[in-house]
Amino acid sequence: MTGLSTVRWGIVGCGAVTEVKSGPAFSKVPDASLVAVMRRDGDKARDYARRHGVPRWYDDADALIHDATVDAVYVATPPSSHRDLALAVIAAGKPLYLEKPMAMNHRQCLEIVEAGRAAGVPVFVAYYRRALPRFGAIARLLREGAIGSPRLVNVVLHHPLEDRYRDRANLPWTVRPEISGGGIFVDIGCHTLDILDFLLGPIADARGMATNQLKAYPAEDAVAMAFAFRSGVLGTGVWNFGADRREDRVEIVGDRGRLVFATFGDGPIQLDAEGRVQDIRVANPEHIQQPLIATMVDALLGRGECPSTGDTAARTSWVMDQVLHPPVR
Repeated sequence: MTGLSTVRWGIVGCGAVTEVKSGPAFSKVPDASLVAVMRRDGDKARDYARRHGVPRWYDDADALIHDATVDAVYVATPPSSHRDLALAVIAAGKPLYLEKPMAMNHRQCLEIVEAGRAAGVPVFVAYYRRALPRFGAIARLLREGAIGSPRLVNVVLHHPLEDRYRDRANLPWTVRPEISGGGIFVDIGCHTLDILDFLLGPIADARGMATNQLKAYPAEDAVAMAFAFRSGVLGTGVWNFGADRREDRVEIVGDRGRLVFATFGDGPIQLDAEGRVQDIRVANPEHIQQPLIATMVDALLGRGECPSTGDTAARTSWVMDQVLHPPVR
């Protein structure tokens, strides 16, 4: 941004996701710092500020947003509050970093994108895999033709039902659609859909089915999809959160080989081409959002670009909506 030599960040919603994944990274990126945090529970906000060495804390989001020493705001609250908080940050003229998923649905995403564009305010979203070295390595292999021309993508993500989802009186917000916009598919399945957008380009068509098989919570727990990229690559995906075991596998099939990798964790990337199988290991950083935060700071200081914007994130929400809220065809 013109006139800035450093970026001073504030966090609205300094909950669990900010403890290691993101919060500490704001002060570890060159030319950036974390100067204020907010949580509705003031005692928890004060404790977070003390533990992380943050100068100021608030129990009111509006107060942090309008703090003159805060240059940019990271909204790390559940999705049901994203639209209103995002619009407030944009109205204050401050760059916005939103947790994923970007909003409750694609329509809300577009409201945020259009407001940011009209105000000339940058909007970024926490699809941080786009900046991780691990997925950068996969992108390079695809660009270099390691598997030839991509033809198909197959996605499998299975989890057993976790104990925390068995207490219907105290369900996590991630499986309460009125807060999250859906279930675990929305909360973490979005990461796979977004990284495929990054690796292979936008998805142009998506169709599928979503159901609640276990009835353990109100949201969907099983999703099956078929999708097509603008490039002509076709894909399938199945997500089940009541399976017998954990499985996390993305396979990109080309005309001369294939790449197999997990969305989560940092297990080996498997390249199967030219008659041999190679395991490629790329570790994740301690603070997994730090590489993306570094790209945002570069973008705001006019020396680079961020790969995860409101425009790219809205596309991922559109894909999920095609299954969870399918249009009349």
